[in-house]
Amino acid sequence: MAISIEDHQLPYNTHNLYDVNFFDDKIRTLVTHTPSFVNTWVAETQQKIHHNNHPADHPLLVGLDIEWRPNRMRQIENPAATLQLSTDKDCLIFQLLHCPTGIPQPLRDFLSNKNYTFVGVGIEGDVEKLVGDYDVSIGNAVDLRVLAAEKLGAVQWKNSGIKALVKEILGKQIEKPKRVTLSRWDNEWLTGDQVQYACLDAFLCYKIGESLYAA
Repeated sequence: MAISIEDHQLPYNTHNLYDVNFFDDKIRTLVTHTPSFVNTWVAETQQKIHHNNHPADHPLLVGLDIEWRPNRMRQIENPAATLQLSTDKDCLIFQLLHCPTGIPQPLRDFLSNKNYTFVGVGIEGDVEKLVGDYDVSIGNAVDLRVLAAEKLGAVQWKNSGIKALVKEILGKQIEKPKRVTLSRWDNEWLTGDQVQYACLDAFLCYKIGESLYAA
């Protein structure tokens, strides 16, 4: 299958690991609500980013996305439930809502570090929600739609979604099933479909950003 997921089924209530397969890429995905695992992921990711040989003019990219329980009532705005970050073939799905101690400082420092460029589709809305829900600031955020319009020379991309960008820039097809998009992202245990969906959103943002900056 072009897109699939393998559950490592770890016997812990702190975290789990998955391999999300997207065509030729296997994305190692950590799902956790536990600060110590988040801190380790951040430290290892920073090491990997800096050890990779990037051209001097190429930004250090991190794909970013969030998910939350759909708002069913007009007066109630549900907080962000998960934060997804991806660099190359590593992904973190951090269950913000279930973290017992709030967002750990190493992650706050990572997100606010202007040496990294966080890329996403409509990322301004995600940044605004993270600030409002968790008082988290993102140091340097770039909307892939704006970047695509600039690099591809067509203003139409400013209104595009991730499916269209994946097809145009990566030459691949993805589905965004409503049953997953509108699912209970605030559940303590995410389903395999949710993990695959959340991982790919962040990973594909990274891949689109990588391709556009290399153009």
